[in-house]
Amino acid sequence: MSRIVNILLVEDDLNLGFLLAEFLESKGFSVKLYRDGVTAFAGFQNGNFDFCILDVMLPKMDGFTLAKKIKVLNVQIPIMFLTARSLKEDKMKGYEIGVDDYLTKPFDEDELFYKINAILNRSSISKMPGDDIFQIGRFSFDFQNQLLQIDSEQKRLTERESSILKVLCLSKNKVIRREQILTAIWGENDYFAGRSLDVFISKLRKYLSTDPSIRIENIPKVGFILQD
Repeated sequence: MSRIVNILLVEDDLNLGFLLAEFLESKGFSVKLYRDGVTAFAGFQNGNFDFCILDVMLPKMDGFTLAKKIKVLNVQIPIMFLTARSLKEDKMKGYEIGVDDYLTKPFDEDELFYKINAILNRSSISKMPGDDIFQIGRFSFDFQNQLLQIDSEQKRLTERESSILKVLCLSKNKVIRREQILTAIWGENDYFAGRSLDVFISKLRKYLSTDPSIRIENIPKVGFILQD
């Protein structure tokens, strides 16, 4: 890392919070620890953070609400959830918000360190080769501004919708494998990320349906192909 990464850590278990903060600081990160969602959000507003680690179950404001509020202020900041339960519904809800990853308690500290670095390495998908403005049929897609436009109509995409569409555009008229998309966007190829990808693909198909020449074709057990 070229500079110190500032981490917002929100954990109501003070012992665990101190242990995690101490571990991450030993790895070269700068960590600010909060114990509830309300003070954490105030700290985020007044601070300069590069990464957020949030417990799901927090006093005063839960992790899902906190993540939504943080994403309103900074849609691109990476967020990881810490959770004592691994319910599918929780993971899907988090991925819809734009959370990058989950760790289920108890977890190994080295796994946390590995996941943070993996997320940081892929969080700037804009560094992928290719221009940031794409032509898709009659649509113009401005990745940097997350804007999809056809004629005089504009649609502002979410960060994750934009990232997936850019990956498809970079391989337009070619098959791109599911695992390539999942690894690029989520950092892993698992069931929950796969389900979430299918939801986002359905949304993109709907947005692009104004131009019938555009298709996002599903290649069973292989991947997708964006055709125009």
